[in-house]
Amino acid sequence: MAMSKKLITREEWERKLNDVKIRKEDMNKLVMNFLVTEGYVDAAEKFQMESGAEPDIDLATITDRMAAKKAVQCGNVEDAIEKVNDLNPEILDTNPQLFFHLQQQRLIELIRNGKVNEALQFAQEELAPRGEEDHSFLEELEKTVALLAFEDVSNCPVGDLLDISQRLKTASEVNAAILTSQSHEKDPKLPSLLKMLLWAQNQLDEKAAYPRIKNLSTAMLEDPAV
Repeated sequence: MAMSKKLITREEWERKLNDVKIRKEDMNKLVMNFLVTEGYVDAAEKFQMESGAEPDIDLATITDRMAAKKAVQCGNVEDAIEKVNDLNPEILDTNPQLFFHLQQQRLIELIRNGKVNEALQFAQEELAPRGEEDHSFLEELEKTVALLAFEDVSNCPVGDLLDISQRLKTASEVNAAILTSQSHEKDPKLPSLLKMLLWAQNQLDEKAAYPRIKNLSTAMLEDPAV
């Protein structure tokens, strides 16, 4: 026989929530962490002035990081590599996977622009040697070169490499590597906390009926169905 769930009224639930004390300073740090990690430099500067919250990295470096990320998003990979090296040459020197993915993106852009001969030469001279050093790189290279075998890439099984999503994936990898080099988390804390909230609610759903948050954008409590 299934156990009946405990019913928690809105009044009781709000009283419990009000008993939880969260310092404004901690909330401000959470917001600043999100703005810095996601690269909202203007918002971070304004929030710093309004709240007094101090970022844990130089805000000027955010502009440089976002410039490198945007260059990849726009397909300007050589420019992105130059910007990353200007920030910190050790980032690419110590991260062979990131450097390979940037070079792979350069190859993808050459193929996108129909520069077949240049793409083949680039693959042979720049990427093939790295594929010999790491088998996983060789597999990625083979998939990328396969794009050249199809006149209509919509029929190519790896045609998604030409999607903008591939640029965004590489750009995110660049962003994460720069943040790591600056001793900063590569992912903002706020989304993780929201995922934890949803997990906790799902766990509690099995034991109680209570006012829960269904829409994270509004954070409004909705009364339980009884």
